[in-house]
Amino acid sequence: MGDARSTMLGHIRAALRDVPPTERPEDVPVARDYQQHSTAEREAIIEQFIEFTVDYKAIVHRVSEAELAHEIALICQARAMSLLIVPDDLPEAWLAGIKERAEIDTRADSRTNPLSNENLEASDGVLTGCALAIAQTGTIILDSGAYQGRRVITLIPDYHLCVVFTDQIVGIVPEAIRALHPTIVQERRPLTFISGPSATSDIELNRVEGVHGPRTLEVIVVERGAEVAA
Repeated sequence: MGDARSTMLGHIRAALRDVPPTERPEDVPVARDYQQHSTAEREAIIEQFIEFTVDYKAIVHRVSEAELAHEIALICQARAMSLLIVPDDLPEAWLAGIKERAEIDTRADSRTNPLSNENLEASDGVLTGCALAIAQTGTIILDSGAYQGRRVITLIPDYHLCVVFTDQIVGIVPEAIRALHPTIVQERRPLTFISGPSATSDIELNRVEGVHGPRTLEVIVVERGAEVAA
């Protein structure tokens, strides 16, 4: 093992021999000859995201923005929820339907007043927004930004209800990475990529759900300020 390590490091040192000590990665142009922009129509992008997200065994609803609060309340009521965790900056308008139902309580989590892991585990689930979504892979991205809260609140609860606006859905992965560049390079916030509910396989290749995150992912795709397309 030691000889192999020395050989590998020797190859690396040899390859870097002609690199100036002051050179930075950003000083070297990178040929980006891969597809950088989706050519699909917006509706096709949205439909692809929904199709792939459902294929990952997530539950997906599509509503207008005016229907969002009512849809959230219906989903929580159908699951007989009594305690829902929310980020402290979640819009009150999203919770308007829940507030009318005395049997459903919401508890806000924040960086300055965080809930304990025990509180999160005892909840019925968490409601958040997202940073972006990718149609190509059916992936939702969280960056701990607006309406998303701390990363841990989407990892411990067994259920995650996530709101995705249609204008947050990009066609392909390079579009998402470009949009997230400030978060990655400047703010250095952690990113969470979600493709369906948490699932893994044991040593016998049996699917096991809920080990690394929520066992159930439910997504509400929302047309911002518009009616749902037929």
